[in-house]
Amino acid sequence: MYISQDYVDRLTYEVNGAAIEVHKTLGPGLLEKVYCSCLAKELELRSINFQREVFIPIDYKGTLVNADLRCDFIVEDLICIELKAVKEHLPIFDAQLMTYLRLLKLPKGISYNFFVSNLFSEGTKTFVTKEYQALPKR
Repeated sequence: MYISQDYVDRLTYEVNGAAIEVHKTLGPGLLEKVYCSCLAKELELRSINFQREVFIPIDYKGTLVNADLRCDFIVEDLICIELKAVKEHLPIFDAQLMTYLRLLKLPKGISYNFFVSNLFSEGTKTFVTKEYQALPKR
C-alpha cells in the first residue's frame, strides 16, 4: 500500500465520519468507555482497520520500561486516536497525544471530546508530526 499525506487525510476523513456518527447517535453525557466501545463498533462497520488499547513502549536510556501506557486506538498503523468525555479539554490532553505520537512514530493524531454539543467543530483536535511532513503529498 502506498502511504501519502493524501492517504492519511482520506483516512482521517473516514475516522472523523465514524466518530461523528457515534456522537450523533449517542449525544454527549456518557462515560468515555461507552464512546470507545461504540467507536470500535462503528470502525468495524466501516471496515476500517484498527487496534484498541494499544500498549505504548517506553524506551528509557536503552531499556524498555513497562509503564502500562496505552492509547485508545491506532488506525491502520497511521493515526493515534484518544477519546475524552470531559467538560473542559485541558492542554495536558494535547500534550499526552503528542507524546504518544512521538513514542509511536505515527504521522497523525486525533483527539475527540464527546462531552460537547458539536463533535466536529468543538470536540475534535488533529495533530500532525514530522513523520506526516516526510510523507509524499500524493
